[in-house]
Amino acid sequence: MPMSIRAAVLEGARQPFHIENLILDAPRAGEVRVRLAACGVCHSDWHVATGDTRQPFPVVCGHEGAGVIDSVGEGVTALKPGDHVILNWAPACDECFYCQHGQPNLCATFTDPLWEGTMLDGTTRLHRADGSPVYAYCGLAAFAEYTVVPHQACIPVRPDISLVTASLVGCAVATGVGAAWYTADLKPGLSVVVIGCGGVGLNTIQGAAARGAAPIIAVDLNPAKLALAQQFGATHGVLSGGDALAQIRALTGGRGADVTFEAVGTSALQEMAFAAARPGGTVILEGLSPMGTATNLPGAVITRQEKTIKGSYYGSVDARRDFPLFIEEAAAGRLKLDELVSRTWKLDEINDAYAEMLTGEVARGVIVF
Repeated sequence: MPMSIRAAVLEGARQPFHIENLILDAPRAGEVRVRLAACGVCHSDWHVATGDTRQPFPVVCGHEGAGVIDSVGEGVTALKPGDHVILNWAPACDECFYCQHGQPNLCATFTDPLWEGTMLDGTTRLHRADGSPVYAYCGLAAFAEYTVVPHQACIPVRPDISLVTASLVGCAVATGVGAAWYTADLKPGLSVVVIGCGGVGLNTIQGAAARGAAPIIAVDLNPAKLALAQQFGATHGVLSGGDALAQIRALTGGRGADVTFEAVGTSALQEMAFAAARPGGTVILEGLSPMGTATNLPGAVITRQEKTIKGSYYGSVDARRDFPLFIEEAAAGRLKLDELVSRTWKLDEINDAYAEMLTGEVARGVIVF
């Protein structure tokens, strides 16, 4: 049966979130309904609010969520009510070209409908009382008390882990640690630069530290973020701007780093990451850039210095394999998860949560239901 839920709705770009009662349909075949426990306050949702990411409106954002299965639709056998799950915004069909070639994060079946804010059948499960549709960012709509998602978007995890902590695995941890472990395939002793020490950057740093990279140079505008970065494994902190590139080269034998990561998604910082990589080095672009922007990566230098530029989407992870793995690594003390949560907020405080995120003083804020 349909149910009434409270959700944070964006009516359009450059407008605040507002809390509204919406109608959530029951799950259909292959779908599940999740009672949300927590959802991280991520910059990617803010890109929707600013218009940098194009998305149908009105929309319920929130893509870094975790909760408990409430009910399942026809044909769902691998999940049951009561299961603790992390939401996965890049679900895999197991049948398309990319799934069959070991790249489930690029699954062709789910990419288009999820970016259009709908389920696979092109319809939404969220509506207003008049029947008009409300879209789901990344197909998850996790800034809400409940959500209906494809069963492939739910990754079961052990029930003794805090769902507040587990929610961050669904984006920041997967994207950052995954970029270090899988996209870059870091080895012990490689020198690393991470530009941008937000949630993704901090997890890139701790992923690099777990693989034995050294030195690990954190770069950010905010001295408070550089202090946080050292708690997550950075060996050095460099304030961006000024002589940042000279400092990076001084710390890497005058060459530049073996691997550089850009974790913000701005052209200037992507170009900085390119300049900070040594000849023969690798540049990993993991920050989400505004749609339609371009970056100057000079072909003459790429060729003459044999630099490699790689994109990293969702940290190149296989969510079904890696979400439980990250939880186990945290339980064993090899990854920090609890330390990522700087502050929790109620759903009604979501605009305050984003205002604090934009100050750059927090690792991650989390909406707790």
